[in-house]
Amino acid sequence: MISTVNKYLSLVKFSHTIFAMPFALTGFFMATTKGGGSFSWATFGLVVLCMVFARSAAMAFNRWLDVDIDKLNPRTAKREIPAGIISPNNALFFIIANVVLFIVTTWFINRICFYLSPVALLVVLGYSYTKRFTALCHMVLGVGLALAPIGAYLAVTGEFALLPVLVSFLVLCWVAGFDIIYSLQDEDFDKSQQLNSIPAWLGLSGALRFSELLHVVAAALVITIGLTGHFHWLFWIGAAVFIVMLVSQHLLVKPNDLSRINVMFMTTNGIASVVFAVFAIADMLIMG
Repeated sequence: MISTVNKYLSLVKFSHTIFAMPFALTGFFMATTKGGGSFSWATFGLVVLCMVFARSAAMAFNRWLDVDIDKLNPRTAKREIPAGIISPNNALFFIIANVVLFIVTTWFINRICFYLSPVALLVVLGYSYTKRFTALCHMVLGVGLALAPIGAYLAVTGEFALLPVLVSFLVLCWVAGFDIIYSLQDEDFDKSQQLNSIPAWLGLSGALRFSELLHVVAAALVITIGLTGHFHWLFWIGAAVFIVMLVSQHLLVKPNDLSRINVMFMTTNGIASVVFAVFAIADMLIMG
């Protein structure tokens, strides 16, 4: 049983939840402290479940859909489905189960979350097709993760607001930027298989410039959020760490040296998301 669970946790890269979950929690507490919503452990739990179900469905669907592509790529050939660790049929059942659980969970939150659940699924599942027809696939991935803070805010208040939307745009630019860097590893493979990506389109140097532009916008959005939300010094500590982590990614990875991409992907982005969320949430809860 434990072995099976571990296989599926590996399939969906559960450890990568560290990228979106902190921002979902930021959106949740933004709603309870700045959006006039009331705190509820039930709603908190439902938001976390929605995050887990939606992300699990999206990651598993990506692996299921791309199995033939993954078999050909040395970097991905050992993933669970192409390696035969999990069968395509079992993966498909897992995807359907998580989709159903996500929709059912949104029903217990509020009507707007329930009515928008198909839209959220269309984005997070539809991303997997985008590499087949647009180099802007990284932006679509960013949109998928950017749904987390605004979705959590809606779960509490049932209303849209400027501040969580700004956080969502921050997540979009941040995620798309680091996904472009991560995809530098597959530039040659993408070209050989006629797959679309920013590196395949612009080359390594051009892709890094594109990523830098997105991260400059992300840094500007962090500052904008702090000013718009009238945050205090705790927030600005988290903001400073986040921006430093953005800069460090571009110091670590160069067109002629991709050896530190994995360090960049997990370490710097994991630190960025967790530290930013912890200090932003602490600022909201302690400083008001």
